[in-house]
Amino acid sequence: MDEEHRIVIDTNVFISALKSKNGASYKLLFETSREKYEQCISPALILEYESVAKRASLKVKFKQIIDMVCLRSKKCEIYYLWRPFLKDPKDDFILELTIESNSKFIITYNVKDFKGVSQFGINVLNPKEYLKIIGEI
Repeated sequence: MDEEHRIVIDTNVFISALKSKNGASYKLLFETSREKYEQCISPALILEYESVAKRASLKVKFKQIIDMVCLRSKKCEIYYLWRPFLKDPKDDFILELTIESNSKFIITYNVKDFKGVSQFGINVLNPKEYLKIIGEI
């Protein structure tokens, strides 16, 4: 997979996909061919997926879905911290993963939370916008 279609999926998109089979989040995670993009993960991101999913009282077996994400994704370790950079320090680990993995996109519903990351060559899009780029809608 080339770096052009390497992405980091923010927790709000992951949880949205687990809550509803309707919508762009679900389509991105479960219906789009993984030949179109490569999802990048880190231990911190997976732990956040799990923590938020537990609190959300979901009716799906999210642990199995997290296992699937881990199996299908590029695993990255963070060696350099860019903190503090973002307005919300809780989002800095997403930026660090995106930089470390050479991802070109952060997929999130909180686009405004990642203001300024374009200086790293990173685009911040919601799932629907990214699906349009890869020709899925």
